[in-house]
Amino acid sequence: MDLALLRTFVTVHRAGSFTRAAALLGLSQPAVTSQIRTLERQLGRPLFLRQARGVTPTTIGDELAHKAAPHLDALMEIAETGLDDEASLRTLHLAGPPEFTAERALPALSELTGEDGRRLALRVSFGNAEETLEGLAAGHHDLAISTARPRGALLSATALCDEEHVLVAAPSWAEKIDRETLRDKGAPALDGLPVVEVHESLPFVSRYWASVFDARPATSGAVVVPDLRAVLACIVTGAGLAVLPRYLCAPALERGEVVALHDPPVPPLRTYFLVARTGTLAMPHIARAHEWLLRAAADWC
Repeated sequence: MDLALLRTFVTVHRAGSFTRAAALLGLSQPAVTSQIRTLERQLGRPLFLRQARGVTPTTIGDELAHKAAPHLDALMEIAETGLDDEASLRTLHLAGPPEFTAERALPALSELTGEDGRRLALRVSFGNAEETLEGLAAGHHDLAISTARPRGALLSATALCDEEHVLVAAPSWAEKIDRETLRDKGAPALDGLPVVEVHESLPFVSRYWASVFDARPATSGAVVVPDLRAVLACIVTGAGLAVLPRYLCAPALERGEVVALHDPPVPPLRTYFLVARTGTLAMPHIARAHEWLLRAAADWC
């Protein structure tokens, strides 16, 4: 059986689409379709059910994928290992949310790029969860950091770490808030106060209000800026209150530039996932960066 046909088949199986598989393989869609038809003729059985959007594997298709994929991944690992010597400069394409990637992931990977004999070039893209996962699936990135767990067989995700969300404001605003009323009555104690957020939909505030107060925020954003670091800067200058990841605002809390307004028994958490296309961790430079980030994340939680 032709290994090229099997590679195309496994890619289609993982991608769930001839079009997406063609992009990952660097082939035209007709070429992918032709290869799958050739393999189906050789086996005498259909491997996929064609649908309006994508394909679904048949039982035989699933069985073949489960048998063939590990061996193809192992062959890729053997081939890639030969490229991973001291003289080789490999490039890792990473995507993720701007704040977490800049504050957490890049400092960790920068250490990796400086290792003797382990040369790695980095190319980084910022985006939301949907954008980064779409880019990863399309082959534009090697690894993605996402707050959403992907579905399907094409992408595999590993929990990286959890971030705690904190309700904060400058000391001048904290003095105006009755903490006992906030503790006893919850969200109504904050009605009418200015909020700084990353989007008009108030994603961080809404998540905090729902989790802690079982309510919706009765306000709109006084300042909306699409970067949590800018949100923090606005809070420090007294623009209002915000919900921020603790890792991002911890230094400002320690310096007294902002104050935590509430200490719920169970603080809201958000999980980050480290995502790769299934099978690509056989490539040494991707596997090394993946392992390095997971190791670094043990100190982030």
